[in-house]
Amino acid sequence: MNEVLKSFLINFSLKDGLSPDRESIKRQLSNMNGMYSDQKAYEQLIKEDPLIYEFYDCGILEKESSIAFGTSITYPGKVGNEYFMTKGHFHNIMDTAEVYYCLSGCGYMMMETMRGNWETQKMTTGTAVYVPGNYAHRSINTSDLEPLVTFFAFRGDAGHDYGKIESKGFRKLIVEKDGQPEIIDNPKWEN
Repeated sequence: MNEVLKSFLINFSLKDGLSPDRESIKRQLSNMNGMYSDQKAYEQLIKEDPLIYEFYDCGILEKESSIAFGTSITYPGKVGNEYFMTKGHFHNIMDTAEVYYCLSGCGYMMMETMRGNWETQKMTTGTAVYVPGNYAHRSINTSDLEPLVTFFAFRGDAGHDYGKIESKGFRKLIVEKDGQPEIIDNPKWEN
């Protein structure tokens, strides 16, 4: 029997990304153990266990012909001098691309391949970032005041692989230095 996918509607705010129609998936600092380079700062802040980011998934069927989409909200804050960020992920189907449209706030999209190619794109309200296939990617909020809110879309059956990033991290970090974002080598990175 052929499955028929019906249209559906989801409401979400263009300002804050929140949706009254869905339950968000939340990531507290305790869900980010090992992701930040300054372990002492992490251990100090974990006592408060702040909400780092949350996202709304539209809940579509995981098939090639579907498009997964939703919103992601990365809150302002830092662990030591490293900005709050999403965990980051590859897709299970590695050559899957993804698009992020910045609804509000400012920050960066950090991207890197398994072979070590990396780049960043600055995100501000109204900009879209195309993340090519084979790139791990994470959102980083560089504002001290407002959340970084993005709308995302990708192939419905692509899945998420967080494990490679959790075990090794990204090669580069974005930290605050003299009040400005700066890209540095990750001191925890091992070849």
